[in-house]
Amino acid sequence: MSIFDEIKKKLSHEFIDIVEWLDTDNNTIVHRFERYQNEIKNNAKLIVREGQTAVFVNEGRLADVFTPGTYTLNTKNLPILTTLKGWKYGFDSPFKAEVYFVNTRLFTDEKWGTKNPITLNDARFGLVEIRAFGTYAFKISDSGKFIVDIVGTDNNFTNFEINEHLKSLIATRFTDTVGEANIPIELYAANTSELSDTCQEVMKPEFLSVGISLEKFYIENVSMPEDLKKEIFEYSRIDTIDLDKLYKFKAAKAIEAAAKNEGGTAGAGMGMGMGFIMAQQMGGVMPGMSPANTQIGTSRAPGTGAVPPPMPVATQYFYALDNAQQGPVYLEQLKVLFANRTINKETLIWKQGMPNWTALQEVEELKSFLGGNTPPPLPTV
Repeated sequence: MSIFDEIKKKLSHEFIDIVEWLDTDNNTIVHRFERYQNEIKNNAKLIVREGQTAVFVNEGRLADVFTPGTYTLNTKNLPILTTLKGWKYGFDSPFKAEVYFVNTRLFTDEKWGTKNPITLNDARFGLVEIRAFGTYAFKISDSGKFIVDIVGTDNNFTNFEINEHLKSLIATRFTDTVGEANIPIELYAANTSELSDTCQEVMKPEFLSVGISLEKFYIENVSMPEDLKKEIFEYSRIDTIDLDKLYKFKAAKAIEAAAKNEGGTAGAGMGMGMGFIMAQQMGGVMPGMSPANTQIGTSRAPGTGAVPPPMPVATQYFYALDNAQQGPVYLEQLKVLFANRTINKETLIWKQGMPNWTALQEVEELKSFLGGNTPPPLPTV
């Protein structure tokens, strides 16, 4: 062996590269291995650890992807790169290539949330606004696609950079999913698990298209304005109790409050008078009084045999809800249903004497529900 061969052999061993990446930052997804002018010596050692892949890019084109293991970089291990370069001498001299190490571990507890309220159209409460937030977990499933489509030439790509893209994607798909789900607004908080699973399935293809696997997706909370919460709670209570009893209970409370607010004898008299009215409405009489004596402002002379006229019968209404007949209810009960948005101006109404079901807004005595009533013009003299 000549002296030149000895020198060549010695130099080849001295300048063998070790191409590796020790992750010191748990937030880094992609790290570009830096070498002067991107030159890598012949027979350099490539070390890819568990939870990593190494991606070789040559002149902007994806060359090879290495999974965990130790490799000697030569023609045998880089056939694609050799073909791209068209070297007839193989790797007898240093070659240029960019090496990107990709962190393939699971990135957990990543936060997402809706920056702006989402507007939904609920069948009972109309247009409502909700917000949502939660967490998700992802990992890189296709390193080559991820480098080409997302990273580009970034030498240190972190999860913060990709999270901004992913959170926008999640917010968009979440909005589409809840809009198409068409479930009652009060059930969102009770069905977060099912909704989370549905959103994950919808979003998976979007993530995979850029080489990312969406492993977990959680909706932690769905929030809404406080006034809407109160309406929902009130609706749920009304929906589970007898509306007739609720109306009578609220009327009794109103009488009690009115009696307390009015001072002196006048207040006591008003309270007593209202009490008589309530007794009639509830279908009962005051203790010690005959039904005839419950009539306010009606007297009967002793021995005359005069009796008051019969009490007028309150009108009862039927209404349609979800294509089913509901009722009967009284006028005040119907007003409560309208105020709580159980029914609206388009709801079909029927009472005795009406030939057909008619929209609420067309029933003369119910138009007051809609507000904005004006008196008719004065008669001309």
